[in-house]
Amino acid sequence: MRLGISGTLLPDDLRDLTPETARTLRSWGYTGVFTRLGGNDPLNPPSDADCRRFRQILADAGLDHVMGTGYWQNLVHPDAEARQRGVQVLCAGLRLAARLGAACIDTGPGSMSASGPWAPHPDNWAPWAEANLIDSLGRAAEVAAEVGVRIHLEGHQLVTLRDAAVTRRVVDAVGSPWVRVDMDPVNWITLDTYYDTGAAIDAMFDTLGGRIGSGHSKDIALWDRHTVHLDTVTTGQGAINHQRYLQRLEALDPEISLIVESCSTEDAPGVYRFLVEQAARAGVTVR
Repeated sequence: MRLGISGTLLPDDLRDLTPETARTLRSWGYTGVFTRLGGNDPLNPPSDADCRRFRQILADAGLDHVMGTGYWQNLVHPDAEARQRGVQVLCAGLRLAARLGAACIDTGPGSMSASGPWAPHPDNWAPWAEANLIDSLGRAAEVAAEVGVRIHLEGHQLVTLRDAAVTRRVVDAVGSPWVRVDMDPVNWITLDTYYDTGAAIDAMFDTLGGRIGSGHSKDIALWDRHTVHLDTVTTGQGAINHQRYLQRLEALDPEISLIVESCSTEDAPGVYRFLVEQAARAGVTVR
């Protein structure tokens, strides 16, 4: 297994990446990065020189560009023109990721909420939303194959990919080897599964199997309040059964990448050590 990092010191604009930043990330132990690059418009992309510089800095530090961003566009919108704009952004994100040497991009389906791509809205779970997502991904998969960058889908109970069963149905309907799943158990943990996340993780992996191409690492905490509050927290500070999670990822592919997110710069070195320790207890080798 390989451990990567997102956020922390990584810049929003690829032109702001420095050799010192890359060397620091590597000194923490991580061997790969997930870049979000919200400051770079894929429809008005950076120059070839800027892209080459970015790739060279990562290579010189011994960091793989594991995952880029899909820019969180809406792939489920009922308006054909609005959804086509989302597909165009996703395809442009794929082309930029290829220029930056990324193996895949991470994207969710988007949301019908005006509050953001992971915000709840009743239309996110409408039958037409799933059908629209399948159509959008089918079109984007052609570009993914052309540029050699996979689309890794991230789900969440608040959006169309509300659980592993829906995600499996969507991936199978698209039917492309260029569309896979980025596993993030936290996003599908509910009150019913919070106290046995190991069993919940097993159920997710049993449902998705080899459709999983990468994973995200964070954690989840249930707060003692009058109504249910399940909040994302730093890896190792919540209820996720990390040993079970690491074992299931390793069984799919010993070279699979697990990307740490929702982590502060201060906590990032300790999270790496925590995951290495959990991996050792689980019989998993971190490379």
